[in-house]
Amino acid sequence: MPGDDASYLLCAEDAGGAFFFADVAASTCTTATDDDWCSRAEDEESAAASLVAELIGGEADYSPRSDYPDRLRSRCIDPTARADSVAWILKVQQYCGFLPLTAYLAVNYMDRFLSLHRLPQEDGWAMQLLAVTCLSLAAKMEETLVPSLLDLQVITSTLNSKLIESTRYIFEPRTILRMELLVLTALNWRLRSVTPFMFIDFFVCKVDPRGKDTRYLIGRATQMILAAMHDIEFLDHCPSSMAAAAVLCATGEMPSFALVNPRLAVNWCIGLAEEGVRSCYKLMQQLVSGKRAATAAAVAVNLCSDEVLSSNSSSCTTPPPPKRRKRSPPPVT
Repeated sequence: MPGDDASYLLCAEDAGGAFFFADVAASTCTTATDDDWCSRAEDEESAAASLVAELIGGEADYSPRSDYPDRLRSRCIDPTARADSVAWILKVQQYCGFLPLTAYLAVNYMDRFLSLHRLPQEDGWAMQLLAVTCLSLAAKMEETLVPSLLDLQVITSTLNSKLIESTRYIFEPRTILRMELLVLTALNWRLRSVTPFMFIDFFVCKVDPRGKDTRYLIGRATQMILAAMHDIEFLDHCPSSMAAAAVLCATGEMPSFALVNPRLAVNWCIGLAEEGVRSCYKLMQQLVSGKRAATAAAVAVNLCSDEVLSSNSSSCTTPPPPKRRKRSPPPVT
């Protein structure tokens, strides 16, 4: 390698090659026949279907242990503490403008960790630390702008910097970072989870190939998935079934999609099980209609209302009673 010649750092490709694919695309637009476009579209759809089927085949690897829902039902793991953590994660997601995927990943990390490890129950600080940690990890995975670990725990008004709400405990950054390492180790550093949001676009395109109502259907299905995170009954269902059920519920609200049903949904992709989609669909219908009597379900229905379409959530604008801030407890070992 020459000592004073930096030419080896230069790219050897012809600069004109950078525009090769653009030129090909432009020429294709003027020369391709309808048959060519149809053939290309079929190939792309086939490739997408194969990818979605592959995701379905691997989604169980990113789910909590199979006995986790029953342990929540039997209260071996406190379901109220989990519900409070999910509600806090969704509140911060709305306040900070995080992606819905970020909130889902945070809850996924939390559930997977809880299915593997038992946390101390005293005063609830460990569960709160886990929720903050999982949201921090999810934000690092998906967000381009991530608040500081302190700001993540304190919600303030953007108008006058007035404290709106804070977590019961305020953890030091080093405590959260140590907990992050524990969570990462427990999850084998597998944070790129398979989520319902990986399937929604594909499923919506199946029911609305012309794209007339695609944006609404995706948005509505997203609301329903966020709402379902409160309810432990949905932990029995895989992400693909949740996505299919959410899309079915969204289409069920529009007369033009009256013929869409779970039996047809199974044909959207290889790997979807009709019984799984059907049972998840019934649960989601009950959740959206408010027929599920659990408190968590009632909270979830509020998320599914039209108010969630507004960028300003009432949960972030109405100050709750002030809470006493405490110093960080000893870190989890």
